[in-house]
Formats: sequence, C-alpha cells, structure tokens
Amino acid sequence: MSQVFANATNILPTSQSYSDALSLISSTNPQLNIVEQYWAAWYHYMQNDVLATGLLFFLLHEFMYFGRCLPWYIIDKIPYFNKWKIQPTKIPSDKEQWECFKSVIMSHFLVEAIPIWTFHPMCQKLGISISVPFPTLKTMVLQISLFFFLEDMWHYWAHRLFHYGPFYKYIHKQHHRYAAPFGLTAEYAHPVEIMSLGAGTVCMPILYVYFTKNLHLFTLCVWITLRLFQAVDSHSGYEFPWSLHHFIPFWAGAEHHDLHHHYFIGNYASSFRWWDFSLDTEAGPEAKAEREERMRLKAEQKAKKAN
Repeated sequence: MSQVFANATNILPTSQSYSDALSLISSTNPQLNIVEQYWAAWYHYMQNDVLATGLLFFLLHEFMYFGRCLPWYIIDKIPYFNKWKIQPTKIPSDKEQWECFKSVIMSHFLVEAIPIWTFHPMCQKLGISISVPFPTLKTMVLQISLFFFLEDMWHYWAHRLFHYGPFYKYIHKQHHRYAAPFGLTAEYAHPVEIMSLGAGTVCMPILYVYFTKNLHLFTLCVWITLRLFQAVDSHSGYEFPWSLHHFIPFWAGAEHHDLHHHYFIGNYASSFRWWDFSLDTEAGPEAKAEREERMRLKAEQKAKKAN
C-alpha cells in the first residue's frame, strides 16, 4: 500500500491503468487540486513507492533537462537570434551537439541513475513526505529560496576549488572543452564533478530536512526542476533584453557564466552574483580593469603614507 495518503482510513482498490487511478482519486478526493490528484494517482497506480519515486525522479530529470535544452538547440539554428548570442561567431555544430548529448545521456545512466533509484528509502528515513495534500505555496517558496542560497554557496567554493591545479587538469577541464557554452553543456562534465557540484542540489535539502523534519518530495521536484532550468539557461550563450538579471540584479544567468567559459577563470557561482562580487572573483576585461584600478589607487595611497 502506498503512503501517499498518510491519514487515509479507507483502502482504495488497485487500478489497472494510470487513467483508472486518476479517475478513482479525483472522485474520492475532490478536495485535492489537479496536481495533487495526478501525484496521488501515480503513487496509487504504482503500488510501490520505491519504484514510483525512482521512476518519477529519473523521468523528471530527463524530461526537464533535455526539454529545456531543446529550445536553445532550436534557437541556435535560427540566424535571427544571433544578435543576442554572447559569442556570435561560435554557434555549436550538429556534431558538437551530438557528441555532447551522447556524453550527457551516458552520464545520466551510469552516474546519476543509481542514486536516483535508491532515493526513496532515504526519503523515508529522513522524513521527506510523499503524501497529499502538498505544503502551502508560501512554505515551498521559502524552502526553495533557501535551497538556491545554499546551493549557490556550495557551488561557488566547490567550483573555485575545481580550478586549482590537478583538480582542473584531471576533472574540471572536461567541462571547459567548450569556450562558448550551449544548453547541453550544463551537465557535460567529469563524473567526479557531477557528483561534487550536484551534491549542492541534493545534499542541501537533505541537510534541511535532517534538522527540520519538514520537507515534501513535491517541493524537492520543483526545486530540482528550477535548478535544472537555471543550469541550462546559464549555459545557453544568449543575453536577451528580457534576461532575468535585468530585473533581478543579483541573478547570474548566461551573461555571467559565459564570461567564465570565455576566460576560464572567475564567476564561479551558479545562481547569484554576490560571492564573486564580494570576493573579487568577477570575470572579464571590465572586472580585470576595475581590479587593476583599485590596486593602483591602493598603491598610490600607500606611497603617500610612506612619504
């Protein structure tokens, strides 16, 4: 029996198909919203929460990642959009897209699949709920906002470490194969890097629920979806007038991360700009010129004090 109805007193009959399960859930639980009904129907139909969670998470990752990459692949094929391409002379070829796709899909099956399929027992142990109804929108927004903050902090320091000596040479260099990134390159990386940087996405919610005992799997699904969208979009290579950082100044986005790939150093954070700004690791010629100017002024002030 599924735990999707944690407080259920009546045992629902099993369903032969997902559509039958959905009809059953919608008729017996009209108080649930449409998303909650689809969620509950999935777990009720599967009748195996371990399998249901594993398959849900794997399919969610594949559809959201490649589904978000597809529009950028199409945009790369339309010359009209070249005026917004950050590095307009470096449009990825079909061969580059295909080679990157093969590497990423292999990584998904060989590196990420096993942890995904074993996630439900961890959910049970940590107290991550799968039951309906879902938490309030306010609760989910606050939790996801915290996850963005914590993941960005983890990503900055781990990413910066990967640019040090042997870590770059033997691990992170693979991700920098493309000096002009495109959507698919978001998860084009060495397995060690995938697990290390990916830990910020998964381990921060795990730490949160370990201490609070308050997290729903649906919230985690929304968080992972948004994090995938952020990662793919930051590798898109396009800077539009409607890009998010024009409206949220501390948001990083493609313009921020493209400089990292172009100059191979600086702009280590994933979602926000404040770590690179406050620790003086911003990338690009303008940031370099500003650093040099500050150093010059500081040297002049030091010389004046000495005299």
